Amino acid sequence: MSQMRGSMQLALTLVSPDPDAGAAAVSILPAALAGAGARVKEPRALGPGAIDLLIEGEDIAAVRAAAETALIGRPVDICVQPWDGRRKRLLIADMDSTIIGCECLDELADFAGVKAEVSAITERAMRGELAFEGALRERVAMLKGLPLGALQQAYDERVRLNPGARTLVRTMGTGGARCVLVSGGFSFFTGRVAKAAGFHADRANTLGEGAGALDGTVGEPILGREAKLSALQYEAAGVDAPLSATLAIGDGANDLAMIEAAGLGVAYRAKPIVAAQADAKVDHADLTALLYFQGYRAAEFVTD
Repeated sequence: MSQMRGSMQLALTLVSPDPDAGAAAVSILPAALAGAGARVKEPRALGPGAIDLLIEGEDIAAVRAAAETALIGRPVDICVQPWDGRRKRLLIADMDSTIIGCECLDELADFAGVKAEVSAITERAMRGELAFEGALRERVAMLKGLPLGALQQAYDERVRLNPGARTLVRTMGTGGARCVLVSGGFSFFTGRVAKAAGFHADRANTLGEGAGALDGTVGEPILGREAKLSALQYEAAGVDAPLSATLAIGDGANDLAMIEAAGLGVAYRAKPIVAAQADAKVDHADLTALLYFQGYRAAEFVTD
């Protein structure tokens, strides 16, 4: 999201799993924001622990920096953006460690007896220390010979939606947004997770197989960082939406390009390289924070 200058109406949204922490944050922000040339005009409650502040300010980056500094050590997630145009028409979400609470490849590696080795490579790739495509091929090669039944077992035993995931997707979908799961993981899992959470579509890599077992290969071309960005651009064009009307969320380095390009790019429990570049971070609250960031009230959430 590009930084803007000139007096404008901004939304500073505070979300915390502790309602008292959110309320306390509101009391200390006016003085902190004054130093950034911003004025708090009006607060409004969105839900438990979630508060919107209407801000008059000139510089989004300065307002965000002042708010983050004032709230250091408090369990509060913040988002600063223009007040108008917050409700997005497209959600592009990473899957592993974002919509679900695990890395599916690491869990498959556990069944193959090589989890420690694979997890170490995963961590380095997500931090941006290794090229994603090569790291994926290396890890998948270590799964050669794993019976196909292990995929369903891993899904049944290890894969769980993160708190707020289904509410996020269902609420945005009901509000008219298109929701797409885009993963550097595998279609076996994304198809099931997309259905469970309510996504309209999913994109992912495919695992090679033969004779009832994985053959250690991954389908080409690999869906990585640039493919995630392309998915964002393609899906936005498909709903005739500018990138400013899109929201992207992820946690790893391969999510960075789409997070930087989206109108609102959010880092969820993310690696430092991603958190440093995202428009907003969710480190404390659950995924419904993304709804509050868009100005949704808790009463509007679709929770069925």
